[in-house]
Amino acid sequence: MQFNGREIRLLGSVLFLAASALVGSPPAVAQPYPVPQTWDGGLSSRPRLTGDWGGTRDELGAKGVVLDVDLLINPMDNLSGGKSTGGDTWGNADYTLNIDTQKLGLWPGGFFKLSGDSSFGTAVNNTGAVVPINTAYLIPAPNERTTALMNISLMQFLSPKLGLVIGKLNLLDFSEQEFYGDYRTQFLNTAFNFPMTTVFSPISAFGGGVIALPTKDITLSLLALGSNNTPASNDIGDAFSDGTTVEGGGALTIRPFGLVGHQSVSFLWSSQNRFSLEQDPSNLAHVLLLNQYPRLNNPGPLLEQILARYFPGLTVPPAPPNQEESSWAVGYAFDQYFWQPPGDTGHGVGVFFSFGASDGNPNPIKTSLLAGIGGKGVPGRPDDTYGAGFARTQFSSAFVPLLRQQLGLGLDHEDAFEMYYNLALTGWLTVTADLQVIDPGLKKTLGSSGLVSVDTATVAGVRVRIRL
Repeated sequence: MQFNGREIRLLGSVLFLAASALVGSPPAVAQPYPVPQTWDGGLSSRPRLTGDWGGTRDELGAKGVVLDVDLLINPMDNLSGGKSTGGDTWGNADYTLNIDTQKLGLWPGGFFKLSGDSSFGTAVNNTGAVVPINTAYLIPAPNERTTALMNISLMQFLSPKLGLVIGKLNLLDFSEQEFYGDYRTQFLNTAFNFPMTTVFSPISAFGGGVIALPTKDITLSLLALGSNNTPASNDIGDAFSDGTTVEGGGALTIRPFGLVGHQSVSFLWSSQNRFSLEQDPSNLAHVLLLNQYPRLNNPGPLLEQILARYFPGLTVPPAPPNQEESSWAVGYAFDQYFWQPPGDTGHGVGVFFSFGASDGNPNPIKTSLLAGIGGKGVPGRPDDTYGAGFARTQFSSAFVPLLRQQLGLGLDHEDAFEMYYNLALTGWLTVTADLQVIDPGLKKTLGSSGLVSVDTATVAGVRVRIRL
C-alpha cells in the first residue's frame, strides 16, 4: 500500500484534527509537521535560526526527517495584587524529532515522533491563582527545573480514513485550537489551553488509540492512557498500574457563508481510585497532601498548613480516607471566523467558546468556561496572531467545605482575563506581549501573622520563542 502526496497531506490533517477533537475544535493544519522547500535563506527569511546546516537539513527533510530545537523564554511580573508583587523568568528548551516513514523509504502511512523538554528559571507564583498563569510552568513537571521525555510514539494510518497511534504521548500537543490552546504562540494562562475540568488528565502518558475520518469534515477519536503517568514516568510496565484514562471526542468542520468554523464534543473517564472530596474532617490534612492535580498549581500544601494552624486536632487521620472509584468530564467547544480574506481559509478574525463539566467529586473543578475573540494575520503581517478572552474555573462545592465556610478562603471560582499579541518577527523568532487580570480562587493565604487577603492580580508578560 502506497500513499500519494495528496493522501499524505490528508493523513497529516487527520492526525492533528483527531488529536484536537479530544479537547475541542480542530486547527487547520496541512501535514504532521511543516517541511519547507528549503531551510536556507537570509537571516530574516529562513524558517530556523541555524539555517540548512550546509544542505544536510534539506536532505533530511526530503527524506521525512525533521529535527527541531526550540527555546521558549517567559519573563513575567505581577504588577499589583495577588500575594505579593514582583516577577521572574521561566524557560523551556524543547527537542523534537519527526520521521515520515514513507519518505524515508521504510513503509507507507507511518509517522514517528520523539520529543523531550528541559525547564529552567523560576516561575512567578505570587498571584494566588490556583490555575497556572503560564502553561509552560507545568512542563515537564509543575514549577520544577528538570528534563523529561515528553513523547515517543508511532502514528500509523491503515488507510486515508483510519489511523492508530501508540507510545508515550504528550497530551499538550493535542490542545491546539484555531484561536487558543497553543501555549507557545497563543494564550499563556492554562485556562485557555485546555478545559480545566480535565485536571486529572495526565500531561504525558503511555497509551494508544484510534482515529477515524468518516468524511472530510468529521473526525472521531479515542485514546486509552495510563491514569497516573507523568513526563518523568518511563517504565511502561507500570503505565496502567493505577488505572486507565479514556479520552475521546468528535469534531465537525462547518462553513457558514463560506467562513470556516468548528464544533466539537469531548469526554474523559478514568478508572483510577482517587481520594473523595467528601471526608471526615480529621482526614482532610492527609488527603490534601496526597491529592495530585497535574494541571493545577496544587493548593493542597498551603491548605494543609492553614488546617494545621487553625485546626491542629485534624492533622492526624483516624481512619483510611474515603475514595472514589472513577471520575469523568465532558466538554463542548466551537470556534467561528466572522471575517476572512477572500479565498484564504487560514487567516481572519473569529470568536471561540468552550464549556466543560465534571463529576465534582473527586474532581475539584465542577465546570470551566472560556470565551473570546482571536485573529490570525493583520494587513502586511500575515503571521501575527492575537486574542482576548475570559475564563472562569468553578470549583466543586465539595472541595474543602470546612475551610471555606469557617475561614472564608473562597475557592468558589477563579476568573482570568487575558489579552496577547504575538509578533512574528521572522520565521524563527516570535515575541509576544501578554497581559492578564486574575481574580484568584483562593481569597486568603497564610502570612506571618495569620490569614491575609489575596487581591485581584495584574500580570504583564513577554514570551520569546526562538526556533533553532
